[in-house]
Amino acid sequence: MFETFDHTADIGLRVSAATLEELFVDAARGLTSLLVENFDDVRPALTETIRLIGTEVDYLLFDWLNELLFRFETSQLLCREFDVRLSDQGLEATIRGESSDPARHRLAHEVKAITYHGLSVQQTENGWQTELILDI
Repeated sequence: MFETFDHTADIGLRVSAATLEELFVDAARGLTSLLVENFDDVRPALTETIRLIGTEVDYLLFDWLNELLFRFETSQLLCREFDVRLSDQGLEATIRGESSDPARHRLAHEVKAITYHGLSVQQTENGWQTELILDI
């Protein structure tokens, strides 16, 4: 589950999930839903793999979302499905999506950057939660 919240000229993303892997998946969905209004219309036509090295979960989440944003900025890749596997060495994920198509996709916010401001990842009684700010 994810939700957004206003933060001056930026936008916040708050995510809760039962597991850490689900937190990363829901954060990615939240990012994509900020990029495109009609998230459900994104098709899983292309498959790519992402590998990130890191042990600190908050920085790994930052790098994960930053990589997804980079792929959108450089190749207009909108992702719909995310299979995330975390280990002691980092993250490996299979992502599925398609290139943005102006005839089918209604772009929403121009996300300029994922920020470290307010970034937190915490384990709770009910699982995991994160809060972060995106520069729009």
